[in-house]
Amino acid sequence: MNTVFTQVKNALGKPYDDLHFLLTCFKEVLEENHQQALVDLLPWLNSTIPPEPALTSNKYIHMMSMSFQLLNLVEVNGAVQSRRQKEDEDMAQVNGLWANQFQYLKSQGITEAQILKVLPNILIEPVLTAHPTEAKRTVVLQEYRKLYLLLVKRENPIYTRIERADIRQEIKQILHRLWHVGEIYIEKPRLASELDNILYYLTHVFPGVIMILDKRLRQAWEESGFNPTALNNSDLLPVLSFGNWVGGDRDGHPLVTPELTRKTVEKLRIHAFYIIKNELKALAQKLSIYHNISDVSPNFAERIKKLREEVGMNAEIEINEHAEEVFKAYVLILMQKIPIDLSREFNLELKDKPNSYTSSIDLIADLSLLHDELKKCGIGEVAHVDVGRMKRILKIFGFHLAKLDIRQNSDYHQKALTQLVTASLGVNVARQIEDSQDARRTFLDQELKINRPFLVHHKSIDQEGQNVIGALQVVSDHVQRYSPNAFGKLIVSMTRNTEDLLTVYLFMREVGLIVKKDDQLGAILPVVPLFETIEDLKASPSIMDDYLGHPIVKNSLQMQSWKNPNVELIQDVMIGYSDSNKDGGVLASSWLLHQAQKELTKTGQKHGVKIRFFHGTGGSISRGAGPSHWFIKTLPYGSINGKFRVTEQGETIERKYANQVNAAYNLELMISSVTAQTVLHENTKETREEIDSLFHRLGDRGAYHYRQLISDPDFITFFSQATPIDVIESSKIGSRPARRTGKRSMDDLRAIPWVFSWSQSRFKITSWYGVGSTLNELKNENPEAYKKLLHFVEYNPFVRFVMTNLDSSLIATDVRIMGKYASLVESTEIRNRFMEMIKNELDLTRQMVADVLKRPINERRINHYYSTILRAEALNNLHDAQVELLKKWRNAKKVKSKEEDRYLFALLQCVNAIANALGATG
Repeated sequence: MNTVFTQVKNALGKPYDDLHFLLTCFKEVLEENHQQALVDLLPWLNSTIPPEPALTSNKYIHMMSMSFQLLNLVEVNGAVQSRRQKEDEDMAQVNGLWANQFQYLKSQGITEAQILKVLPNILIEPVLTAHPTEAKRTVVLQEYRKLYLLLVKRENPIYTRIERADIRQEIKQILHRLWHVGEIYIEKPRLASELDNILYYLTHVFPGVIMILDKRLRQAWEESGFNPTALNNSDLLPVLSFGNWVGGDRDGHPLVTPELTRKTVEKLRIHAFYIIKNELKALAQKLSIYHNISDVSPNFAERIKKLREEVGMNAEIEINEHAEEVFKAYVLILMQKIPIDLSREFNLELKDKPNSYTSSIDLIADLSLLHDELKKCGIGEVAHVDVGRMKRILKIFGFHLAKLDIRQNSDYHQKALTQLVTASLGVNVARQIEDSQDARRTFLDQELKINRPFLVHHKSIDQEGQNVIGALQVVSDHVQRYSPNAFGKLIVSMTRNTEDLLTVYLFMREVGLIVKKDDQLGAILPVVPLFETIEDLKASPSIMDDYLGHPIVKNSLQMQSWKNPNVELIQDVMIGYSDSNKDGGVLASSWLLHQAQKELTKTGQKHGVKIRFFHGTGGSISRGAGPSHWFIKTLPYGSINGKFRVTEQGETIERKYANQVNAAYNLELMISSVTAQTVLHENTKETREEIDSLFHRLGDRGAYHYRQLISDPDFITFFSQATPIDVIESSKIGSRPARRTGKRSMDDLRAIPWVFSWSQSRFKITSWYGVGSTLNELKNENPEAYKKLLHFVEYNPFVRFVMTNLDSSLIATDVRIMGKYASLVESTEIRNRFMEMIKNELDLTRQMVADVLKRPINERRINHYYSTILRAEALNNLHDAQVELLKKWRNAKKVKSKEEDRYLFALLQCVNAIANALGATG
């Protein structure tokens, strides 16, 4: 075993014993598949460097990819075991979780009553997306999930030698399957399969996790010395729900049709009923308590009578069969009121049964009645735990499972509006509102005073208009039939002005989603801006000030407030971490996002509205990623206000939520951190550290240096040839196109492949370029301000978060590997010029970040440091393979060789393998 592996194993222990075990199993699998040549090349077990033909072979790349995935599994498990060991000694030891947060709040003088006041008003919503950053096929993800569970099972000391041998054999069987199953997508995944992947988490992971979360909250509450009975009522617990973009996100995605949206909400609804059915069945079993119907209260008896009339003969059967188990019979009758027949497993359609529940609220009311009756009968603990669980599941998942957002681009909406107005009012009116923003605003203000559609039928308008109105008609039909709960937000990408938002109200009016209440018009569903670019973030406070002052917006927020805690007026604002970074670099993006949240919070307060920020983050540091508890701690004073929505994208979903233990940990981090920061913000004064002017300068200068690089006329040439962007654009890892309109320009390129390509080639300029020059200028030109920065790094969470993220990016940036990719640039002059700029800035950034942070990363983050050096050794070969394959593939494309497809397939495998190794894509 080589010295690097030994060094890491000696430093960090058990996870790397597990890795050795899994690699030994994998070695045997390769031998059993007659792959002896590959056995000698297994990373970390052997140090042999493969010769060229083997280096670029599909089998070698596949073996390396699997090896890195095994490393990921053992490190995740190692982190879980480390947390368990700490919690066994003291729950408060694990940073960011409930017990730790309660301990910190108590140290700040916060009382139990102050926490209890905030808890029920917490509103958290992770939103699952299918953004193309998950390179592995769903079938492969499923096998790795099974492998993880076996790895955990193997640790249980109760198993005999024979049973452990059997577990080992099961692990090998999975490795056999993974060896033969293709890891990557040969064809783009269908949207239906992306939805199925999302449904796995919503149906198999999250329902069980909810109970783990509630149990851990109560345990931490009691361990913190608070009154344990205070949380018996599940209505006092934080509100958690889930969102979904698959089937609703149509921004630059032509395959998301109105029909697909309809099928998506129906499928989500059907799966919600399966969860409810299974939970009710389990509850009925728990309530096999001898208690006769004659012994219940008059109120409960009356409800049973009413239910029997509604359900009919089936209710009689349940009562007769369980005459002495009235509570069980009651739950079995409730099951019969589920709106669809769940006896058939396949091809289930939404055909509502007569006398069934129209809303989850009605079922919750019947369960509350059961809860109270059990308490009256002295069975309070069963009521709190078992019936409380059922109510909690319903409050979180309802009859909709996850709220579907509908997202579209503002330019697309503008085209659709022009087409609609042309078809109804004529081309002259359409031209006026297209050519002048003022004319458009006047037109919108006037139209939104009346509630009538432009057209009864929309077949005569062009494609954009039909798509926008068709999607909202699906939404309207579902809302009219059931309720608005199935839908989250109507999101407008690239919001540039108030008119971009008001336009959506006209489309809603067209399909009946605008209603009149108290003689005022309002929208049933919320319209949400997405501020993405640097300029849009700067303009966002004035846009929202104008928007929130509009009569139809005020009325809409009032109408929508019935479902909010304390009937608060809540306006979501989505902020994009990806495009702002692509626009201006990491310092400008970090600061402008922070500043926009501060100003938007004040704007909301001015209008009596709570702004809930919807954080559009991704899996990499360049796209806003970072530990949840540290990220939430950095948010500006007052901006957190108990409300938090965040996107979970691509490989991030698998990394955080693949199994219940890890899912519970990541959700607890999110909920407990939002709760703690909300309590602090409500009960302590804002500490006004003077970081505004300092970071304003850093952001401006960082953007200047970053733009100097990407605005160079030859930059696109360098980028196109020195990174595998062309491979990523040819990949099949998501159903969405890599570019919004298909143009080859920086503006049209999506942020995900932009970050992905720089990450693959280890430049990672998106997360550090411009920082060194900016900090060096500050140190030389304004020593006092630089001294303040050094102070803020120690005490200000926002500044600390930015700087430590920079440090993490720098350790993953590799000059030697950058040089290999740069060798692909055909022009020597362009290659040398850009490499000199990038290397000089990298050296300066490393020097300045080290000066700011003082302690090196191997002292501050030992696990991250050792994991990185272990990966680096094996990654070298994969980068050599990718560079060699890029040469061959690009040459084959030029001469139209038959080998082109073969090289592309190997490259796509290589992209997947490197993504596995780095732990992130875009």
